[in-house]
Amino acid sequence: MSHPNYRLYLAGSVVSNIGTWMQRIAQDWLVLSIPGNGGSELGITTGLQFLPILLLSPYAGVVADLFPKRRLLQVTQAAMALAAAVLAVIAILGAAQTWHVYVLAFAFGTGAAFDAPARQAFVSELVGPDDVPNAIGLNSAAFNTARLVGPALAGLLIGTLGGGMVATGWVIGLNAVSYLAVIGQLHRMDPGRLLSTRPSSRRRGMLRDGLVYLRGQPKMLMILVLVFFVGTFGMNFTITSALMATEVYGKGASEFGVLGSALAVGSLGGALLAARRTRVRLRLLFVAAIGFGLALIAAAVQPTYLLFVLFCPLLGLATITLLNSANATLQIESDPDLRGRVMAIYMTILMGGTPLGAPVIGWIGEQWGARWTLVVGGVLVLLGVLLALLVHEATRRRTPTHERVPAVTAA
Repeated sequence: MSHPNYRLYLAGSVVSNIGTWMQRIAQDWLVLSIPGNGGSELGITTGLQFLPILLLSPYAGVVADLFPKRRLLQVTQAAMALAAAVLAVIAILGAAQTWHVYVLAFAFGTGAAFDAPARQAFVSELVGPDDVPNAIGLNSAAFNTARLVGPALAGLLIGTLGGGMVATGWVIGLNAVSYLAVIGQLHRMDPGRLLSTRPSSRRRGMLRDGLVYLRGQPKMLMILVLVFFVGTFGMNFTITSALMATEVYGKGASEFGVLGSALAVGSLGGALLAARRTRVRLRLLFVAAIGFGLALIAAAVQPTYLLFVLFCPLLGLATITLLNSANATLQIESDPDLRGRVMAIYMTILMGGTPLGAPVIGWIGEQWGARWTLVVGGVLVLLGVLLALLVHEATRRRTPTHERVPAVTAA
């Protein structure tokens, strides 16, 4: 917080993140409010929103290394605001159809695909390498404060406004307006205080350079394998929570929003703990991953809505502890000239697996019931932990010591 530019960035992010979480709840409720829709349509919507991350993030990382990140973020934020505004207008007019949501979810995801690597790498330019773990922790705290407020506020507003399609449109419209906070704060920053590296010169093979670089880093490959399983099969909270709330416990929009806030309580606690750390500990990452997998399985068997709500903070705590450790490790250890591409590949692996996992999880919910979406996710996360360790050992054996980056503390 001693960095003026970071203070501006954090303030704008809080406002925008609240809007983003409000839209996530409203968009899911919009899909379910269209007659004939269920878990499959919900899974397809989530998958389409994250599909651009899978397809475009590696190239977005190249773009992040080619252009000033502050200007690039202003463009991506404006693109996401436009997609949200169009969906809001269609819903407010009562004309939303499932294909409208599909198209605009994909458009929104395209903006997010180019936003994510630039935003991740921009943190190092705001505070410098010594403060990166602390900044990532504070970012997570802000994000999860919004995650605590946004879903509950969305559920309250949707319920107050009637609970139908028009109500979801007004909530999505608020998210479109919230992007102005980030755009304005980016404009107010002092460029002279940014610790920017000179943008890379455009040349052929830039994406390949990033992939070749990662191939020689056992620790980074291990983290990428782990976050793939977590992101693809474990972090489908909007789907699993919606199905558990409606099908298992028979609840409505307000109670669905409470589940998102309950997850955020644990995430916020984990983020605040992460903000106090000055070193990255890989042991903590694996403990969090194992705990997350077990917590998913345990959450699936909770007999009442209240017990499920009380269990959600454990999921949030494990998730944010794992992701913060992974993010900080990759940012600190990566070559600054390749950081945009490294973070893009990380986001591709973490979020890009959702188009694969979300429809599968939605289908499992329809065929076997909502509880199995959590059980299957938890089992696959635990298998991912084992596979990540095997990949690390295999990569370490074939990579000469002099080609590896310096190790962070692994105690």
